[in-house]
Amino acid sequence: MSRVAETTFRVMSLQPTGPVLVGFSGGLDSTVLLHWLAGQAAFRERGLRALHVQHDLHPDAGAWTEHCRGNCAALGIELLIAQVQVPRLGGLGLEGAAREVRHEAFAQQLRQGETLALAHHQDDQAETVLLRLLRASGSEGLGAMRERRPFAAGWLWRPLLQVPRAQLLGYAAEHRLRWIDDPSNADQGFDRNLLRHRILPALRERWPQADAALARSATLLAEDAGLLRDEARKRLGQVRTPEAVTLSVTALLALERPWRTRVLREWLTELQVPALPGHAFETIDSNLLAARDDAGAEYQWAGQVLRRWRDWLHVEPLRDPLPPGWRCSWDGSGRLQLATGDSLHFARTRPQPDAPTFNSEIRAGVDEPLGNFIVCSRTGGERIRLPGRAHSHALKQCLQDAGMPPWVRRRLPLLLAEDGALLAAGEQLLSAQFKQWCEDRFVQLVWTQCSGAATI
Repeated sequence: MSRVAETTFRVMSLQPTGPVLVGFSGGLDSTVLLHWLAGQAAFRERGLRALHVQHDLHPDAGAWTEHCRGNCAALGIELLIAQVQVPRLGGLGLEGAAREVRHEAFAQQLRQGETLALAHHQDDQAETVLLRLLRASGSEGLGAMRERRPFAAGWLWRPLLQVPRAQLLGYAAEHRLRWIDDPSNADQGFDRNLLRHRILPALRERWPQADAALARSATLLAEDAGLLRDEARKRLGQVRTPEAVTLSVTALLALERPWRTRVLREWLTELQVPALPGHAFETIDSNLLAARDDAGAEYQWAGQVLRRWRDWLHVEPLRDPLPPGWRCSWDGSGRLQLATGDSLHFARTRPQPDAPTFNSEIRAGVDEPLGNFIVCSRTGGERIRLPGRAHSHALKQCLQDAGMPPWVRRRLPLLLAEDGALLAAGEQLLSAQFKQWCEDRFVQLVWTQCSGAATI
């Protein structure tokens, strides 16, 4: 048995029990991983596939894809090809942007319960620890790459994470494997390549076990981070509100500052929101948590926005407001798309036994016209008579009394009658007249908000 196999078998406690999809670039590392897995009958029996992501960042990208086809054909392994475009994503740079779209391609192809196997090895782990040290990461970041963790519809597994690259070279020579050498791996303009070709070799001259020591530190820090994560979850329970996307500012400020940072990070992770940059937590402390509750303080990043209002800290995708002066006619049929990307529609309801009231669980749409309406944005000065009230009241005051946050008000669609009378503000506030009209017809108005900024 080769040393690669011996080392890898030591982590077989993490071995997946279902099918495996190998991320196959055609380079040395993934070539060794695919060859090794293909040589194990258990993996073939459970289902073994490979996925090659073609970035088209190099003139030889097409040739590399063909190399991967030939390699998989020789092994009798199904190969999937995902062609992607690599945009410049914020401050990620080309290296980071390529990694983002590659992981998106992996997530799209991974089947329910399947495990994605990636060929990161011990040298990669050492590089990752150094990079994160230079970015001032805490224990969560310095825990670096995990051998196994949930990913998309299944799992992500790195079986070679304890294996030095030198052993992979030995395995490849022993089995006479052929692989691709991407010339960009020699470009020291990339941070990781600079560490790989200049910094780590210098460290190894003085400390031959530098890679193993850095990788071991990552393991220990990951264990520490896991313990802290458990404690952070307990404290998160103390600051939650009934709304998953909202925390209590008062309860957050009662925590010590380091715990606030961990609680916020854990909260955003649970919501599957992109991670905040490291400097953001200090900004949130000084500009949001310390702000007046009516100051409208917010922090934006990666298409998300964190807002302070009253005693709430609220997170959601960044959404466009409804443009001033926007309006259109609608007969109440089908789904009306708004300028924000949101939509309005009438849904069928069923009466409860012996009473003509809504059943909000029944939300089938209405296809036929229901009347002549105008849908528009707020202009100011609107008034509405709510059910149970003898007189009309200013819509602005009604929205404040209902606890509707300012950012929701800015995208709130109004439903007017032909004569301009205000019937509804979104689905939240209905006039007495309109509420009765809906009950008589067993329908309700539904306002569906899109997941991000409008694209129309």
